[in-house]
Amino acid sequence: MIEYIKHIDQQLFFIINRGIANQFFDFLLPLMRSKYFWSPLYLFLIVYFIKSNRPRKAFLTILFLVITFALTDFVSAGIIKELIQRIRPCNDPEIMGYVRSIVGCGSGYSFVSSHATNHFGMATFLSLYFVDKRWVGISFKIWAAVISFSQVYVGVHYPLDVLCGMILGIAIAHLTFYFYRNIA
Repeated sequence: MIEYIKHIDQQLFFIINRGIANQFFDFLLPLMRSKYFWSPLYLFLIVYFIKSNRPRKAFLTILFLVITFALTDFVSAGIIKELIQRIRPCNDPEIMGYVRSIVGCGSGYSFVSSHATNHFGMATFLSLYFVDKRWVGISFKIWAAVISFSQVYVGVHYPLDVLCGMILGIAIAHLTFYFYRNIA
């Protein structure tokens, strides 16, 4: 069963990494996964929270968003990747010759995708925060999905890494938002 899942995961990987390859995605998707590209968004959110809330609530909102990020990153990179130790597709000797590696491969492990975990964690927290503005929540989820998809496209993660990272990020965000809601 595990071999079958691995085979399906590899096939989906190649559909995304090679099958839909084009020059536009080759330019755009590496940008989508760059923390520097999204820095203006992070700055905007900090300013928004400060301007639209009382100081205590602004501080708690920013603090819990940072806690959400820290927890998603720690659990994904510090615990799960070290336990599972799945090799990245771009480093996997079995398939690396067929992988379109658009960005540096990195030496870390693949499962789960920390990009997916972190961004779905933040997107979920922000969706819960902006619950009365449904379009904002949907926008943040699309943002996280594009970043996560780009991880597969550029060759550093399998689709299952991203899917499980998404689930983990959503779960952690619900947990941190529960505490935030009870404190703020």
